[in-house]
Amino acid sequence: MSDDILFEVDDKVATITLNRPDKRNAFTLEMIDAWAAALEACHERDDVHVVVLTGKGRAFCAGGDIANLLKGPTAKSALERKHELTQHIHRIPLLLERMDKPVLVAINGAAAGAGLDMALMGDIRYAAASARLGESYIKMGIVPGDGGAYYLPRLVGLARALELLWTGDFIDAHEAERIGLVNKVLPDDELMPYTYGVARKIAQGPTVAVRMMKRAVYQGLQSDLRTSLDLISSHYGIVASSEDHAEAVAAFLEKREPAFKGR
Repeated sequence: MSDDILFEVDDKVATITLNRPDKRNAFTLEMIDAWAAALEACHERDDVHVVVLTGKGRAFCAGGDIANLLKGPTAKSALERKHELTQHIHRIPLLLERMDKPVLVAINGAAAGAGLDMALMGDIRYAAASARLGESYIKMGIVPGDGGAYYLPRLVGLARALELLWTGDFIDAHEAERIGLVNKVLPDDELMPYTYGVARKIAQGPTVAVRMMKRAVYQGLQSDLRTSLDLISSHYGIVASSEDHAEAVAAFLEKREPAFKGR
């Protein structure tokens, strides 16, 4: 795995850290491929229950490393540009789409353009008070190629999403919280402890129920009520017959903490 991505697992929580602090964690295609490999590992490993994504240094992610991405032929064709997205960058949202494990994003600093959109792909976002967030594509005369036009309006609504995209203006962390772009703002030195506290709480929960809740929520966004109810009734039947449900009931009746086994 590239040194530009740090990956570790501790107590059921995997941490993926963007590690180009001197470049404000702007990504290269090689870094994206390492990022995707880390997500694949999270998806496959049984000892990973929750994923935390953050950045090293003072920035979360400044988007793509323009100087690096422009290396090579001076004039890339439209098809070559498309392949950069589909064969590399799009791997991240597509991997996340099929991952039922919760993904928490700790926005430790500035998140711009594709860097912000990578944060939007997570399930929950916490931001440091010093963080600034902006959909800066318009300033470069391009469009959000990695999924920002899909995620942003689902989080903040159509009109506000278009305003952020068309102006390219940066907002501070508290405004991001107000409009629903992030869940909570923390003092800079409390961001990671708080994020890990939530991550470990979720990781210690009943695994089957946690993952089925995520699947039900996301699939519900793409389906009608009848289909959603039909799906959740099947999920309910499976979860209600699990060992973890029986343990939760026993722990409740015995007034003790449950010991879940993920089955």
